[in-house]
Amino acid sequence: MNAGMVSGKVAVVTGAARGQGRSHTLRLAEEGADVVAIDLCEPIDSLPYPMATPEDLDETAALAKGGRVVTVRADVRDDETLADGVAGAVEELGGRVDIAVANAAVSTIRPADGTPPERIWRDVVDINMTGVWHTVEACVPHMTAGGSIVLIGSTAGQKGLVGAPGTAATLAYTAAKHGVVGLMRAYAVGLAKSSIRVNVVHPTGVRTPMLDNPDFQSYFSENPADAAMLVNALPVKVVEPGDISEAVVWLASDAARYVTGTALPVDAGFGVL
Repeated sequence: MNAGMVSGKVAVVTGAARGQGRSHTLRLAEEGADVVAIDLCEPIDSLPYPMATPEDLDETAALAKGGRVVTVRADVRDDETLADGVAGAVEELGGRVDIAVANAAVSTIRPADGTPPERIWRDVVDINMTGVWHTVEACVPHMTAGGSIVLIGSTAGQKGLVGAPGTAATLAYTAAKHGVVGLMRAYAVGLAKSSIRVNVVHPTGVRTPMLDNPDFQSYFSENPADAAMLVNALPVKVVEPGDISEAVVWLASDAARYVTGTALPVDAGFGVL
């Protein structure tokens, strides 16, 4: 029998096809959880970098060792489709959710060419904040006492993101990630009576396609002063997805059974500078 930190639990992870979401899925499975791995797997025209593909999501499931992984293609902006996808997959895994990880997010400083400010604002806020709300609402009806909800925030949920003067994209990202903290605090109070915990993890820059792509690299090469602002106190430029997954697994486990309403930085000291 698997004696992992979340052995026997059922988890839901959004944005699971690659990057942090894949890492969270694989670590939870490695620690004994069955996982519903959700991703859109379609292009988003307002963004200047490619989204994950159906093949990426299939690869996440194929890489998992330990618990089972059931994949679902759903858009976190679409509350009905997301809720239906969660319900169907959860039924396959035993009819309950013990862990929900609202990870799906997008980020850019410059939108794709020709994208009006209103469009990139809407896409970023709808995915990064409204999508978190939809994810929690889709999972809570299936959660039992002792459940854990982990929202993936950002250092931009603690202070302003680089890119001055603020563009619609950076303003939307910063506002949405601050909004995620508000959702966490409200849910932590509201769900405490059901013994469901809610926390946020705030990563610094993470080596994923959302950050490690030609558009970001081009922007910072053209704007070195902004690049200089992305400095961590510890001598590391970015952290790895697995560094964030360790915090997610701990918050999801019984080792953190009395931790709720907390915003946990995994930021290499970014926030203290």
